[in-house]
Amino acid sequence: MAVMLVPIPLLLLHQHHNHEHEHPSPVAPQPTMASYYTLLLALLCPLLLLLIKLCRAKTRDDELFDKLPSPPGRLPVIGHLHLIGSLPYVSFRELAIKHGPDLMLLRLGTVPTLVVSSARAAQAILRTNDHVFASRTYSAVTDILFYGSSDVAFSPYGEYWRQVKKIATTHLLTNKKVRSYSRARQQEVRLVMARINEAAVARTTVDLSELLNWFTNDIVCHAVSGKFFREEGQNQMFWELIQANSLLLGGFNLEDYFPNLARVTTVRRLLCAKAHNVNKRWDQLLDKLIDDHATKRSSSVLDLDNEESDFIDVLLSIQHEYGLTRDNVKAILVIMFEGGTDTAYIELEYAMAELIRKPQLMAKLQAEVRSVVPRGQEIVTEEQLGRMPY
Repeated sequence: MAVMLVPIPLLLLHQHHNHEHEHPSPVAPQPTMASYYTLLLALLCPLLLLLIKLCRAKTRDDELFDKLPSPPGRLPVIGHLHLIGSLPYVSFRELAIKHGPDLMLLRLGTVPTLVVSSARAAQAILRTNDHVFASRTYSAVTDILFYGSSDVAFSPYGEYWRQVKKIATTHLLTNKKVRSYSRARQQEVRLVMARINEAAVARTTVDLSELLNWFTNDIVCHAVSGKFFREEGQNQMFWELIQANSLLLGGFNLEDYFPNLARVTTVRRLLCAKAHNVNKRWDQLLDKLIDDHATKRSSSVLDLDNEESDFIDVLLSIQHEYGLTRDNVKAILVIMFEGGTDTAYIELEYAMAELIRKPQLMAKLQAEVRSVVPRGQEIVTEEQLGRMPY
């Protein structure tokens, strides 16, 4: 408004100055303070009326909160964040029992968040309306860690995602391909059993978390890159990268709750600094692996169905067919490392913890194993596992 008011007296003075010598006339009346106030009021009134209307009007989010169950106590700015404890899934369950056994709407920061708690509601969302919820919300951290979110887990729903999913299901994770790594898995199982046996003979404790982590690391690394990182002394670096990814993806991220604030350049730079550092370390590891495989491919012809062809070999062989860039290949490799190692290790650790906590379950499992595996056989084979439903 100041910009609009200031030129008026200047314009009047300019016109008066230009014409005072050409056509002598009585001095034009100067604008008074009353005229300024009248003009200001004329400009402000419509703006005030518009502001009042906007304040009274309900936003789309407000209408959603009127339609769906929502816990009381929503605060300005942070919404329901103060109701969420250190274990969010426990907090969600407790809130859902009280306020929304099927669907419950929360505002976490500025983000409306729908909590789905029943099988019926989950089916409606994940099956009936699957296409609506197929894409994840954009995240700058994810975009950095997975090379523009070009992996199979975080890429937006569309043609590229369908292509990457096809690569995973028809080239990387087929039954034939999984079976081709059985000898490597058996080798790792023998190493684990030998380590447990050594600890038993020496009457020392075994850190199962460390052992299972080491076990899953080696199996996934061999399938993805054809290498046992433990043998090359890289297992610690690899584990640190997996952990760094998990912390960045699963930890508190301001962007998840205040996306508009995260778009501010300074804030964005601070949020993404650690992700850039982790991505650089992944780059060093993956570039070396890809270059080694490219060199090996140029000097020999590989059978992509045999045990020697790992995920990197397969991706390089189909790179031009699917139009994959080097960053696309690296994004797929990172998610394979991340998903294959972290989830498998956590599942094994939880399963062992439950068996130790519940002796009756341990006894049931032992009885099933002994009914299938002949006495004297040291290690259960993968074929025998198929005959153990429990």
